[in-house]
Amino acid sequence: MTRIVTVGIDGSRESLAAAGWAAGEAVARGELLRMVHVWSNHAVAVTRYEEPETHRRRAHGLLDSAARYALADRPGLRLETSLLSGDPVRELCAAGAEADLLVLGSRGLGGLTGFITGSVSLAVLAHARRPVVLVRAGESEETAAPDSADGEVVVGLGLPADDEVTAQAFAHAERRGGGLRVVHSWSLPPLYGAHTTGVRQSILDELAAEAHRGLEEALAPWTAKYPDVPVERRYGRGSAAEALVEASHGAALVVVGLRRRTGTWGAHVGPVVHAVIHHSAAPVAIVPHDAHDQPRAE
Repeated sequence: MTRIVTVGIDGSRESLAAAGWAAGEAVARGELLRMVHVWSNHAVAVTRYEEPETHRRRAHGLLDSAARYALADRPGLRLETSLLSGDPVRELCAAGAEADLLVLGSRGLGGLTGFITGSVSLAVLAHARRPVVLVRAGESEETAAPDSADGEVVVGLGLPADDEVTAQAFAHAERRGGGLRVVHSWSLPPLYGAHTTGVRQSILDELAAEAHRGLEEALAPWTAKYPDVPVERRYGRGSAAEALVEASHGAALVVVGLRRRTGTWGAHVGPVVHAVIHHSAAPVAIVPHDAHDQPRAE
């Protein structure tokens, strides 16, 4: 079975950035890159009338242009393009389900660093069953697409740590050779309230030690499996989202987990994931995983 990295193309600078990132990732993995564009008649009718054949030719042109960009300076890249018709969310989810990774572009927050995801991206995230990476365009029109760069990978882990999330983080870190920074944030149990006022220091120290032990136990089998990946631990009390956004500066990739949901109402991704994908300074890999019985940070 052919292993695939899939990227969604819509003609924007953001999707071109995603194409560049996905191409680098496909080469690093030794996998096929599949570029897909979803042709929706409904979307055309809402914006302006366009003859179906004209729209089809334009869609093929978008794919061809993105393919030329991705192939530049990547002689080893294996690539195919696919023009799909239907609902963008449904088609992108289906394409992602057939791939090891789905890559999408994400609009920047003007002059601020971060992501702003539209309804399609959020809906895809809410229903995805495979990892999704969101990539922001560069600051320059001429350098719109950051590659799948070398460098440090940051991962947010709750306790108990999920194997799917941890596995993705270590694999990405091994490919990039820049090490892995593990971020774990803990908070006081609800019975203590929101503030530490009146809480003995010995209790705070005990909770911190428990978090440290839990994180080390979770990482032990993975550090043994990936002995060449340097691992930095960052754990402390506070907001997981703030810690991950801060750690994203200078990182090549941020990896976060997203609980799989059985319902289909709305595009809910949880507060931590929502904050990270909107404010991360690096591309974000979102890894769907099954919920555990114990509370988790994601």
